[in-house]
Amino acid sequence: MASQRDIRRRIASVQNTRKITKAMEMVAAARLRRAQQRIESTRPYADNMLEFIGGMARYLQADVSMSPLVREHPEVNTVTIIPVTADRGMCGAFNSNVVRQAVDRYRQYESEGKNIHLVPVGRKGISTLRFQGFELHNTYADITERSAFLDAQALAYRVSGRYSNGETDRVHIIYNQFKSAVEQNLVDLVILPIQEELAVEFSPQGASEYMDFMFEPSERAILEELLPSYVEISIYRAFLESLAGEQGARMTAMRNASDAANEMIDDLTLAMNRVRQASITNEILEVVAGADALSG
Repeated sequence: MASQRDIRRRIASVQNTRKITKAMEMVAAARLRRAQQRIESTRPYADNMLEFIGGMARYLQADVSMSPLVREHPEVNTVTIIPVTADRGMCGAFNSNVVRQAVDRYRQYESEGKNIHLVPVGRKGISTLRFQGFELHNTYADITERSAFLDAQALAYRVSGRYSNGETDRVHIIYNQFKSAVEQNLVDLVILPIQEELAVEFSPQGASEYMDFMFEPSERAILEELLPSYVEISIYRAFLESLAGEQGARMTAMRNASDAANEMIDDLTLAMNRVRQASITNEILEVVAGADALSG
């Protein structure tokens, strides 16, 4: 049985750990509020962008498939997979869920004989995939709320160029979509080629009739500018969703760790009281035995 001193040391150690988890929970909660405000303001922009592109395609009766970003390649030989993870851990299964889905998607295409390019985002995804022996085609790390849009632009420009040049035939992005502090939805989305049915789904009601507008520059030139912007905002939204989900997952994980520390402290305190009581009982028995010996 452990001594009172050993149990006190364990209690002090768990109390110090609880202080750390409490502090991390408060920091994550503060960051979550900012990240949540940012993603909630970005979602309407992304949805309206998609709706606007759909409306343009319907109003103009334009052949959207003429764009290289919408046109599907005859054969899918090379696939790019972009798993979006965090740069840090201590957030439960947040990172492992994304990596697991990316590996499953990788194995699926590998079994079909496809060539796969892994482009992980976030240090946790990079280190895990490297440790598992995967070859990484490119990596992105240290993405913050301030740099997210520029990083999204750079990544969108790269994958759009590779898709247009035929260097890749399909692009997946895998990320955690923020729903609440305790829930994130895993999303596996094909962002290239841009799905034509999205334009139909998001087009406004009553837009089936052709409307006579004059455009400068041409209709095709406008769509060629909008479609790359759609890829950019899709990746940017994935980054912001992931950043908000990371803080929510970390806050929840640290709260659970603090609760577990409280339970451990209670159990250790109870064990220490039992040891103390046993020690006192032994001392009383020794005194009584000594008194009996003297009286005898």
